[in-house]
Amino acid sequence: MKFFPPNTLAQLEFDKIKNLVGLHCKHDHAKNRINDLRIHTKKSFIDSDLNQTHEFKLLLDSGLYFPNDFLSNISKELKLISIPGAMLMGDQCLQIKKLSNNIQQIFRWFDVERRTAYPNLATVINGCYYEKMIPQLIDEIIDDAGVVKDSASEDLAHIRLSLYKKRNELRKVFDKIVGKLNKLGYLSEIEESFMNGRRVLAVFAEQKRMVKGILHAESDSRKTTFIEPEETTGLNNDIFSLENEESKEVYRILRKLTQQLGVYGDLLQQYYIITGEFDFIRAKAKFAQDINGQLPLVHDSAMVKLFQAYHPLLYLYNHKLQKKTIPVDLSLDANNRILVISGPNAGGKTVTLKTVGLLQIMLQAGLLVPVSADSEMGIFKQMMIHIGDTQSIEFELSTYSAHLTHMKNFMEMANGKTLFFIDELGSGSDPNLGGAFAEVIMEELAKKHAMGIVTTHYLNLKVMANKVAGVFNGAMQFDEKNLLPLYKLKVGSPGSSYTFSIAERIGLDKKLIDRARKLVDENHFQLDKLLNATEQDLQHLTKEKQQLQILLKENERMKKEMNDIISKEKHQQEVERIQLNNKISEEKIMYLKDMERKLKSLVVEWRKADDKDAVVKMIQHLLMGQKEKFQTEKHLKKWNEKFEEIGGEIVVGKKVKMKQNRQVGIVKEIRGKKAILQVGVVPISVLLTDLVPVKEIEQKEDNKS
Repeated sequence: MKFFPPNTLAQLEFDKIKNLVGLHCKHDHAKNRINDLRIHTKKSFIDSDLNQTHEFKLLLDSGLYFPNDFLSNISKELKLISIPGAMLMGDQCLQIKKLSNNIQQIFRWFDVERRTAYPNLATVINGCYYEKMIPQLIDEIIDDAGVVKDSASEDLAHIRLSLYKKRNELRKVFDKIVGKLNKLGYLSEIEESFMNGRRVLAVFAEQKRMVKGILHAESDSRKTTFIEPEETTGLNNDIFSLENEESKEVYRILRKLTQQLGVYGDLLQQYYIITGEFDFIRAKAKFAQDINGQLPLVHDSAMVKLFQAYHPLLYLYNHKLQKKTIPVDLSLDANNRILVISGPNAGGKTVTLKTVGLLQIMLQAGLLVPVSADSEMGIFKQMMIHIGDTQSIEFELSTYSAHLTHMKNFMEMANGKTLFFIDELGSGSDPNLGGAFAEVIMEELAKKHAMGIVTTHYLNLKVMANKVAGVFNGAMQFDEKNLLPLYKLKVGSPGSSYTFSIAERIGLDKKLIDRARKLVDENHFQLDKLLNATEQDLQHLTKEKQQLQILLKENERMKKEMNDIISKEKHQQEVERIQLNNKISEEKIMYLKDMERKLKSLVVEWRKADDKDAVVKMIQHLLMGQKEKFQTEKHLKKWNEKFEEIGGEIVVGKKVKMKQNRQVGIVKEIRGKKAILQVGVVPISVLLTDLVPVKEIEQKEDNKS
């Protein structure tokens, strides 16, 4: 990706992003990758880096373990392997073994299921294989402490056995001499020591002539002399010679082992790079967790479509202070290429500009960005930026001269794959003349099909944005009531600079503010005032729209709950209906079974009885009784459909029901504890306690079609 000016990355603070990612790196290869982080323009490279980071972030979010535990720097050891005649020490060989074992764990982790679930991470080990001979070669020679094993060669085993015997012999002889001289009082408190690898006696200086042997040294106080007894000189010489032979044999074995490992030098280098790559990907994923980074949809074209986008450094800063960061939503596409942002100073215009620029660089560097996952981002091949005072003392350029020089380069170099950012376009000159040049610059950039964001206070640029194709307005919102910036971008309309409102906010004398208002051109003032009022109205409408959305969501929730209740009620009614039908069916079955049993019993009786007529009468009585029962139940059901009990006092003229036979009549007269009822045409005397007041149920007429 090309940048103009060359310090664009520094202006957008991308170096700080790299430093934060680097804090998560533990492997030297990963740290080098961060320092040399490339900004890609090829979609395949960007997709690969982004998807690898996204997959590792999923691993971290789910708490899954990934076996990338080798973090030692062994670049020196890997170089030695490739040099003929070089030798690795035992501990260095153990590092090679640890690297090989770690690669084995990584290959085992990527089973068939995980290769399918994490295909982009699996590409890191594509073209590589695990070689089991590497740890086997090391295990045959080196033990877990990094010492060459006795079994590494027959000569080494023989030398070490001889050393063991000689040292034991020396110890016995030396202990005997120490015991003898101690009794004579010749030895100091130290008794014995080692000088130049040889065992010596610590003898009082005045007794040194009483002990035969080789004088090695004296103490600083000259009170003690270190003497090697003549009885042990030969043994010490033998041990020294054997130790020398041991060292030579160990070096020979290690040199041979290094030569054998050298065959796998390229493969081991690949192992080292793989562990570094996974640490590099892990660092990017950890940083993505810090900033709540997401994977947007990437297009191989110039476009920006951001939802809930944050400036990562501002997000981290506010997060530490437990402050909320206001996100930004904006889009740049073929129809809307240049966004002109207006609004008050310190309202967030420059932060918005820097946010878009930094996120674009991060994306093309393979870093997840703090946006909604619904966001879409394209790929640009060139980025131009102009922020802040560009005055040059060296070339004797004023602020405005430097500004125009940059704009000249912008117009000459811009194309359809350019993303540019200009802060305070046209500033530094006469407002009318500077504004005119600013219009020309924007028109030219629009003709070049470049995409970008421009911040300004010039009214003519705000007006121009609605006239030139591809140029559109946006404004940073301001709470005029509380005189505070809201740091929210509103796309579609220009914003006021709130010059006088900000003056009031900082406590400037009201008389001075009124005098300044009178000096402003009336039309200019009226336009700014109109923008001010329009923006406040839009803010009010936005709040009302948000409240309406909340109410609509609440209404939908209540509607859903009501539908759920109705569905449950219908289900319960259906269950009760089925249960009732099942109960009626069970009663009928019981009735039929009882009738069958009784009839079978009567048939048996009829066959046995002499008086057949008596049995026939019994059968008739049974059938007639069931018929009467059926008629009674039918009558009761019919009655229940016409009358209902109401309770209360029994009085003359009221309809009542007889409890015994459920017949209904009208009370004609009450005589003590009895009542005279008119049932049909016959008056009946009934106890009051056997009567219940009722009323007739109103029958609804059926609608006729």
